[in-house]
Amino acid sequence: MPYEPPYINLHKKGGLKRRKEQLFGLLGSCTLCPRKCRVNRLEGEEGYCGAGKDLVVSSVFPHFGEEPPLVGMNGSGTIFLTHCNLLCVFCQNYDISHQGQGQKISIRDLAEHMIYLQSRGCHNINFVTPTHYISQIIAALPEAIERGLKIPLVYNCGGYDSLEILRLLDGIIDIYMPDAKYSDKDVSAKYSHAPDYFEILKESLKEMQRQVGDLIIDERGVAQRGLLVRHLIMPNGLTGIKRILEFIAKEISKNTYVNIMDQYRPCYKAGEYQELARRITPDEYYEAIDIAKKAGLHRGF
Repeated sequence: MPYEPPYINLHKKGGLKRRKEQLFGLLGSCTLCPRKCRVNRLEGEEGYCGAGKDLVVSSVFPHFGEEPPLVGMNGSGTIFLTHCNLLCVFCQNYDISHQGQGQKISIRDLAEHMIYLQSRGCHNINFVTPTHYISQIIAALPEAIERGLKIPLVYNCGGYDSLEILRLLDGIIDIYMPDAKYSDKDVSAKYSHAPDYFEILKESLKEMQRQVGDLIIDERGVAQRGLLVRHLIMPNGLTGIKRILEFIAKEISKNTYVNIMDQYRPCYKAGEYQELARRITPDEYYEAIDIAKKAGLHRGF
């Protein structure tokens, strides 16, 4: 039988409405991410991420550059959300995350975007950097469901998420796709102003795994549900990849699908840091793959 996302049944039972009310209630003193800025976004105040009351989207399109299980034959229905709660100094999408380029849209517009992407044959709805806009995303879901939305939802985040918020997403999100950026607190503090990043990441990964489990891929090679972790290799071993991958293998699952990415390039302010101002070498890439294999991981790469 075709996969039916749990959010459909949750909506029928009235659970989605309750989650929407809970999440919107948090915008009055925003605690949607671990920074807990407590600004009143309902009145237009902006916290660290730069997002206020309005939903801002930079692009909506079928994406064919994501992981193969997301792309399938028809693409991943990607909605790039503007602003970010990490604001890494080397961000490749800095025009969107740091500079806030995008268009303000209504919650109804977001529902229409989801239906449009499904009509194009996309295999999922892929929310890129959703953490700070999750209230508006969940608010748009009931209308989208009433209009026929029935494909998996992807939570494509930076890995810096509140455990409280993730628990409110249980039964709504089908595929979690977090970055696993750093394990060293000094490094995460320097480049993302988040010294607690690894501790937050570990708890987030455990909760995501509890909700959706290992990535399930159907007979078409398309992901239906589960956890998919991304790790971007950076020069000079800055990310602390060994601790990250060993944690995933030991405390999450050796069957975790891990995409070890080699496309780092010095963007935005990376040139101001000598240790970031170059691409990675082939040796750094192969060393990362070797670390993954020695940890017992075997899916993705």
